[in-house]
Amino acid sequence: MDRHESWHGRGDQLKSRTLTFGTDGVRGIANKGLLPEDALRLGLAASGAFGGKILIGRDTRLSGEMLARALSAGAASGGADVVDLGVLPTPGVAALAPGLGAAAAGVVSASHNPYPDNGIKFFSGEGRKLSPERERELEDLLEHDVTRPTGSGIGRVEMPDDAVQMYAEHVLERLRPLAEGFKVLLDCANGAAYEVAPLVFSQLGVDLTLTGTVPTGTNINEGCGSTHVEDLDAAGQDVAFAFDGDADRVLALDEKGNVVDGDKIIAILARDKKERGVLSGEVVVTVMSNLGFFKAMEAMEIPYEVTSVGDRHVAEAMGRLGASLGGEQSGHVILSEHVTTGDGIVTALALLDVMVRSGRPLSELAGVMEVYPQTLINVRTEEPGAAKAVASSEPVERAVAAAEKRLGEEGRVLLRPSGTEPVVRVMVEHTDETVCREVCEEVSRVVADAGKEGT
Repeated sequence: MDRHESWHGRGDQLKSRTLTFGTDGVRGIANKGLLPEDALRLGLAASGAFGGKILIGRDTRLSGEMLARALSAGAASGGADVVDLGVLPTPGVAALAPGLGAAAAGVVSASHNPYPDNGIKFFSGEGRKLSPERERELEDLLEHDVTRPTGSGIGRVEMPDDAVQMYAEHVLERLRPLAEGFKVLLDCANGAAYEVAPLVFSQLGVDLTLTGTVPTGTNINEGCGSTHVEDLDAAGQDVAFAFDGDADRVLALDEKGNVVDGDKIIAILARDKKERGVLSGEVVVTVMSNLGFFKAMEAMEIPYEVTSVGDRHVAEAMGRLGASLGGEQSGHVILSEHVTTGDGIVTALALLDVMVRSGRPLSELAGVMEVYPQTLINVRTEEPGAAKAVASSEPVERAVAAAEKRLGEEGRVLLRPSGTEPVVRVMVEHTDETVCREVCEEVSRVVADAGKEGT
């Protein structure tokens, strides 16, 4: 879980409840780990931290409206004017913030997680994810009284009915591929893109097929979207795009039904930008990108920067380096020329634009990189919080050194202690799938033994 909680008080009276921002906001099971009371307090804290107007959007999960209304009530109680955008992709809320004069934006979503989960995250008025320092400021305000005005000082709550249209126009002003006649399948994951993605693509004149566009509140990400892209039937299509629940990421299928993941999408866009002379700074990716991606960048003499896992780290590095492209294997892609955060619809349009201009099918474009065999094993530690110590223990470090020697220049090993679970993730890549699996299993056994010894 990305956040921790504690209860104080007596009887049914809730006096205080500690909320902590994790890797992507405050997360929990709705009505258990994340309550409407929590959302109200977060809204109140946001009014104190940001002042001014606050935008609020959500995805389609059942608890979304409940939590969004509570978040709005808290912000208005603190004196902030609220614009409730309703169901809109996370990047859509971020994109509209500057134009609507917002001081900040809040999103109620648990992204690709199952529908019982939910979360709340915030963006700045410029549409960028908050820094850890600003999140700590919000946490501090949660523990203190925020002034609540009366009379005319109470904030107003506005609910515009054209947010979807505004976001669609915003996207098409930046990218409008001449893709008339292309056969395109969209899987909207029964999530936040269910209305706006078909609206955007229908204006391109493509031959459009849709799935995952009938949200019930309980079917978001269920057997559909980017987490189930391999189940998508793309027969007869030029390309299929599968978004996640809040549409900040996208994966694709080529005309042969092969998955085109975030690494390949970034590699395709990087090569295209370099050929057109518009690639600025390094391409920014995380440590989880496939080794084949790095080999491809080196072969094309495209510089790259590697960050920790998380699109926030990617965005921060891109800003520091003046980079125009970055993202994650999972399909979070940031095109800084157009967006401030990962945007699945914009990424899909950019990839379609390369297909149109190059006249090449996606399967051919995806040959820009070779995917190295990859094995990932999650090793649980018996003691909560021990993952970091286990990963850095002497036996594990010796095992990793031996593995690196065996893999040589044709592979790599990566250990990543989870920040939210008692788990050490062991990932190995190599040109030989058998060697890859054997080395991963060997290192994992040592990690498991070290975890037991440390308890």
